[in-house]
Amino acid sequence: MRELTVPRTSLVVLVGASGSGKSTFARARFAPTEVLSSDACRGMVSDDENDQAATADAFEVLHLIAAKRLAAGRLTVVDATNVQPSARRSLVDLARAHDVLPVAVVLDLPVEVCVARNAARPDRTFGAHVVRRQQADLRRSLGRLQREGFRVVHVLRSAEEVADATVVRTRLHVDLREETGPFDVVGDVHGCREELTDLLTRLGYGLVTDERGRPVDAVPPPGRRAVFVGDLVDRGPDTPGVLRLVMGMVAAGHALCVAGNHENKLLRALRGRDVQVTHGLAESLEQLGAEPEEFRAQVTAFLDSLLSHYVLDGGNLAVAHAGVLERYQGRASGRVRDFCLYGQTTGETDEFGLPVRYPWAQDYRGRATVVYGHTPVPEPEWVNGTICVDTGCVFGGHLTALRYPEKELVSVPARAVHHDPVRPFPAAAPAAPGRTVVRDPDVLDVTDVLGKRVVETADHGRVTVREENAAAALEVVSRFAVDPRWLVHLPPTTAPVATSSREGHLEHPDEAFSAYAADGVATVVCEEKHMGSRAVALVCRDERVARERFGAPGGALGAVWTRTGRSFFDPALTQELVGELRAALTAAGVFDELGDWVVLDGELLPWSAKAGELLRTQYAAVGAAGRSALPVAVDALERASGRGLDVGALLARTAARSANVAAFTDAYRRYCWPTEGLDGVRFAPFAVPAAAGATFADRPHDWHLSVADRLVAVSDRFTATRRLVVDTAAPAEGVAWWEELTGAGGEGVVVKPLANRVRTRRGLVQPALKVRGREYLRIVYGPDYLEPANLARLRQRNLGRKRSLALREYALGLEGLERAARGEPLWRVHECAFAVLALESEPVDPRL
Repeated sequence: MRELTVPRTSLVVLVGASGSGKSTFARARFAPTEVLSSDACRGMVSDDENDQAATADAFEVLHLIAAKRLAAGRLTVVDATNVQPSARRSLVDLARAHDVLPVAVVLDLPVEVCVARNAARPDRTFGAHVVRRQQADLRRSLGRLQREGFRVVHVLRSAEEVADATVVRTRLHVDLREETGPFDVVGDVHGCREELTDLLTRLGYGLVTDERGRPVDAVPPPGRRAVFVGDLVDRGPDTPGVLRLVMGMVAAGHALCVAGNHENKLLRALRGRDVQVTHGLAESLEQLGAEPEEFRAQVTAFLDSLLSHYVLDGGNLAVAHAGVLERYQGRASGRVRDFCLYGQTTGETDEFGLPVRYPWAQDYRGRATVVYGHTPVPEPEWVNGTICVDTGCVFGGHLTALRYPEKELVSVPARAVHHDPVRPFPAAAPAAPGRTVVRDPDVLDVTDVLGKRVVETADHGRVTVREENAAAALEVVSRFAVDPRWLVHLPPTTAPVATSSREGHLEHPDEAFSAYAADGVATVVCEEKHMGSRAVALVCRDERVARERFGAPGGALGAVWTRTGRSFFDPALTQELVGELRAALTAAGVFDELGDWVVLDGELLPWSAKAGELLRTQYAAVGAAGRSALPVAVDALERASGRGLDVGALLARTAARSANVAAFTDAYRRYCWPTEGLDGVRFAPFAVPAAAGATFADRPHDWHLSVADRLVAVSDRFTATRRLVVDTAAPAEGVAWWEELTGAGGEGVVVKPLANRVRTRRGLVQPALKVRGREYLRIVYGPDYLEPANLARLRQRNLGRKRSLALREYALGLEGLERAARGEPLWRVHECAFAVLALESEPVDPRL
């Protein structure tokens, strides 16, 4: 049996005369959707697969479909004779345009076999001379298929060879998606061997030396692996030492390495090619000249083996020397290799004669995190899910590694300025007047949030913020939001439960339990919905923490804000409330357990503390007008009915409306009680999203609620959140509790997976579903919403966009908290909070 290797992402071109069995071969070895037949396309455009007049249109359709499949990274097989160079040339060009490898599978069967097969088929009316001509064209082409551009050529010369052939799909060498890490991605070394050993030691690698004491390997901590972004050589004092160490690590399986432009140039020089001995190449050639010939041969073989890039961790990580665009990841072509080695330039040169780099990362919107080097930066900075880890070690900067997936940066300082840069490196030269060389991590830049933005999240992939939504969020942030140094988190909107079909109900908990059961969530927690406003509090242990970690002004210890980032109270009252929260966190031992700052998520009660004006101008006004007018109307209609006038139907409707207004008034009044300053204000926490250095989305909700209970026990400012754990397979107790709460005038419950953050193969599960009571929903939909006609109309409400919004905001919130806990720059944390606020301006019915 003969194995035909075919890359999983490639264009397979079948080549053979009519009757050679190409279609039969394709049907047996490829999926029907993978095979594009010229005959089938001819039939699509003309209703006759043998209509030769339709050939041009048929191939236009075939090329279009093939282009779409290749753009999506799908293996594509072209079933046509393809015996003439002109037919193959267009297919090779198509493969190159999509950066995939063209593969030729040639069925070179004896002409007598092909003629006999055609004679047995009534739809093949052309003569044997056509087959002989095709076979002659094929034979003339066999020797030049690779010169035409086919990277792999398989030739089958008999019916037996065709029958015995099997297709084996292989990954490209750059595709290491099955390697999940964790990884330590090391920036440009440039011959700085001592700094490399310093960095590896700091990362926890154990150095292995030879008999002369030279490092020849570094054993990583269990489970980890180093990945070098290229440019190991040139400029620095010990290129052979760096190569000896990295080559040993790669050979031992302790590291991966991609090619850099300096490796590419050194390889050509070692092979005797005519290259310009500039940019540090002279130092490498001199240092390698002092090494044995055997070592230089090993270096040449190693440099020749280096690939353009790697795709790792299921496609979530890409490593290339100068970066790699999304459409190039996992693909192979000269164009891909050139981009990975040299990046993208504008075609211009700067005042130092160096090419001006095009900032491709600013336009990057890919799913994979891209780690690269090539252009030295004073400090690594995340841009749209990409990061440059070349921090100019050879120029006196640092040698830097990114721990992945932790996204933690580890650096060691250069021991000296080993090479003077052509372009002044910021770490080794003062800034020009008026020029900021290093971005202040605590300064926000409006360009970070203007226009269409894409935020990469660990839990939900890319979240897109539209330009118009960003503009609306900028208005809110700039005019109303709390100091952005505090604003580490905005909680997500809560998705409503699916609409109930039960008589007299718009929402019912059974729909929440069944939804989670369908997602595989066996246990949920039902939490009482408080009659307040969603609130987030950030509280620091003391002024030192507030000042050093958050740059807090004026001795502030924290802040309390709404879902849209606005402060509930004026600064003085806010700090009074924060002081009480701090005292409770201290007394309950939460700071001692979790760290020097804590984020609390909960409800601030009563609703009137925040929404007093809204209650007066909208709800109370409606209630007052209805209570004033409708009883009078009912009285008048009753008197008219007593005089014998036919007003019974109108009287019934008016009486019902009067009763509905009374119920509406009772509903909103439950959310109001007198407050003066903080007197009457209560805080009901139900989650601890993050604290110093850690986030807690993977801790179950009963842990979060137990922390809240500790705060309730030490301070009257806190209100407990009642809850009930429910088995989704037997939810009767949960339904009964909801009926009890709502029957007593309560708002309802929020149902959450007890485990907290839950993922399935389809992605994140909704973090919460709110189930509101019949009477509370009068506040949302109006006094008369339960009237049959109104309820029927409301059952048509569309929940899809609200649920999508909830998941996106949830993922952004988790991402922002992770960044805050890791101590990332303010703009990185604020990016997520800003995106949540921007999504809040999407046109979604707020009543949901």
